[in-house]
Amino acid sequence: MLSSSRLKILLAEDVHMIRGALVALLELQPDFQVVVELSRGDKILSAALTHLPQVAIIDVNLPGLDGLSAARQLHHRVPTCRTLILTGIGRPGMLERSIEAGVTGFILKGSPPTSLAAAVREVAAGRRVVDSQIALAALNERDFSPLSPREAEILTQTAHGHSAGEIASMLHLSIGTIRNNLTSITSKLSARTRVDAVRIARDAGWI
Repeated sequence: MLSSSRLKILLAEDVHMIRGALVALLELQPDFQVVVELSRGDKILSAALTHLPQVAIIDVNLPGLDGLSAARQLHHRVPTCRTLILTGIGRPGMLERSIEAGVTGFILKGSPPTSLAAAVREVAAGRRVVDSQIALAALNERDFSPLSPREAEILTQTAHGHSAGEIASMLHLSIGTIRNNLTSITSKLSARTRVDAVRIARDAGWI
């Protein structure tokens, strides 16, 4: 029987091989227990409400719902669960969005296993963890997103193929508000189309 003193972890990563490797690495730690592993972002909240993990390790790019939107849901609905973003995308704009979503830690996938284990323990203790490469880039480049959190969320859902009507329903806003936001986003990014806006924002790490 597993000890109740072990740190309960939720892991969300859509690439099966990477997810399996991460589970194996995490469970090498005697005080870690991966209680649930997921491949979709839209399954995270319900799984967290069921299993009540202390730490959720979430990749940014997940099907169903992006990792930062899922992290925002956890921050509001399961505040006892700390979130650690584990991603191969290392851009300052992504760091800013992670902090806005209530994320406690941000670490790159290429980090050594010891760094991941240490980050999980720090995050579980309520201390913020930011990969040194990301922190340095943020300080040096000041590459912050011109998009508001709401605009970033709308553009992210647009990138996932949702229509203005579907996004309005998801965010409990009017279709007119969504369309106005999309027009504002396109203008801010000097984009020709919404598809172009998605490309620009993704390249910059803003969504």
